[in-house]
Amino acid sequence: MSTVTPRTKPVEERRNVVILFAGDSGDGIQLTGAQFTDSSALFGNDVSTFPNFPAEIRAPQGTLAGVSGYQLHFGSVEIFTPGDQCDVLVVMNAAALKSNLGKLKKGGAIIANTDGFDKKNLRLTGYIDDADPLTDGTLAQYRLHPVDVTKMTRAALEGLTLGMKEKDRCKNMFVLGFINWMFNRGMANSERFLQQKFGKNPELIEANLRALKAGYHFGDTSETFTTRFEVKPAPMPKGVYRSITGNQGTALGLIAAAQKAKLDLFYGSYPITPASDILHELSRHKNFGVITFQAEDEIAAISSAIGASYGGALGVTASSGPGIALKTEAMGLAFMLEIPLVVVNVQRGGPSTGLPTKTEQADLWQAVHGRNGEAPIPVIAASTPIDCFDMAFEAVQIALEHMTPVILLTDGYIANGSEPWRFPQSKELPEIKPPFIKAPNDGEKFLPYLRDERGVRSWALPGQPGLQHRIGGIEKQDKTGNISYEPLNHELMVRLRAEKVARIADRFKLIRLDSGPPEGDVLIVGWGSTYGGIRTAALDLQAEGHSVAHVHLRHLFPFNKGLGPLLQKYKQVLVPEMNSGQLRQLLRAEFLVDAQGLNKIQGLPFTSAEIKEAVLKLLKR
Repeated sequence: MSTVTPRTKPVEERRNVVILFAGDSGDGIQLTGAQFTDSSALFGNDVSTFPNFPAEIRAPQGTLAGVSGYQLHFGSVEIFTPGDQCDVLVVMNAAALKSNLGKLKKGGAIIANTDGFDKKNLRLTGYIDDADPLTDGTLAQYRLHPVDVTKMTRAALEGLTLGMKEKDRCKNMFVLGFINWMFNRGMANSERFLQQKFGKNPELIEANLRALKAGYHFGDTSETFTTRFEVKPAPMPKGVYRSITGNQGTALGLIAAAQKAKLDLFYGSYPITPASDILHELSRHKNFGVITFQAEDEIAAISSAIGASYGGALGVTASSGPGIALKTEAMGLAFMLEIPLVVVNVQRGGPSTGLPTKTEQADLWQAVHGRNGEAPIPVIAASTPIDCFDMAFEAVQIALEHMTPVILLTDGYIANGSEPWRFPQSKELPEIKPPFIKAPNDGEKFLPYLRDERGVRSWALPGQPGLQHRIGGIEKQDKTGNISYEPLNHELMVRLRAEKVARIADRFKLIRLDSGPPEGDVLIVGWGSTYGGIRTAALDLQAEGHSVAHVHLRHLFPFNKGLGPLLQKYKQVLVPEMNSGQLRQLLRAEFLVDAQGLNKIQGLPFTSAEIKEAVLKLLKR
């Protein structure tokens, strides 16, 4: 009896690789992508991801509407985006191929599960006369690798008592095992994950581990795949890292800030895509004094958070555009009360229900102007999954130290995307000091709306002798807080509240460029999740010798005081946004600058190539 030793295959080194996993929404594509992301991050690569899934919980199987995708960009260099086009496209059926073929580079590799290209799948996808792209020559410009993933997964699970449907659910682990082999990754991380996920069901552990190993060994023994690839670790700063999504970053930033302020955190929420994961993450941290409440609707959710803040906790609520619209009246109440509140808007495609699982930046005007009366509320925005932590922390700082509601804008792209995070130590984070007031001396009258030099009133906790005061949405008399309908008092209070918010800009560090010369031909102004695409395009243009700079705004209301002078130093200003030009119009109105827009409203993020092309057109003027 002889043993067969797998042939040693050559290893080709790559600086960076983009993989797109795609299949039916029941194929476990998101799990496959997330696990390979974790393995790559643990290996030391820099990574950026873009999960993309249908709005329906279970769209019709095999149809274009049911395609789920997960794009991953990993490398030995610094990574800013999930990639414009992919090097490797892994598809589980015909619909996944048809939906994503345009995202594959010419000469790129296609790994296709042949079982997903039977007559039924081809018909559902709309291929004419059941034409099979795997055999008709239409994919000649790509490196096509047909693999019967379903058949080999079933063969690997022979002898187990699982039903055929349960066995077929392990196909994604076969794919994961093969991709681990293809990119020279070990399987220890994936094996640990499966042990934890299916710990209470030994047979499911066995099935998934078998499929994982079968995929790995298929790569080792296959005559089709002659080369493996190696992407070395990136030169990242030393420290302890973890993979983090934007929603996780937001939740952890809120917790860290509450701890620094020595307050309990109350989160009132109503489930909505893509904000729900903030609730899921916060609910895991009751040990940090976090209270989560799933309300019956959006109005109850924000109202409960306002009540929590009135009682001396950090009140937080979150939603997406439709839910934020319902919270608007209560935001005006929090503004009138001058009470701390953090409102997170994880933006998605709209209006109305719109595109629930797709991304957009179209709620900026809603955040800045979307309330009745004169009710200016600070608006800040996160730009990456990591930045969600920092901006959530800053939102709490502003809310507590300036006694105001604050709106934090993220979006579905960065909320669901992930990257390696070198998380800070508690001692590295600044202290947060809420303006609590102690009971006055005997005989001294308490004035709840007496302000300090910043225009900030004190925070009086209920139940303390001598600190009784009136609350409510009706206009207040200056200093006393009593009800007042006097015209001049109303105008005074409107101006005092607005001045307080305007003075928040005094705390911002002077604005600085992300890259590029201090003056020149074009300044690219971005905000939110356009950061990666803009940064990549700007660095490419600068390397080619163009006088192009990039600044990314974190503070959208009030603006940083250095923004106006900076805009004047460039001949042209370009504002890429996933909307019809909302920031562009705010900049034009505030600074009288002839800003030009680059606008995309497709539910998809910008590619760096789109931004680069727009800048080159401006430079030709």
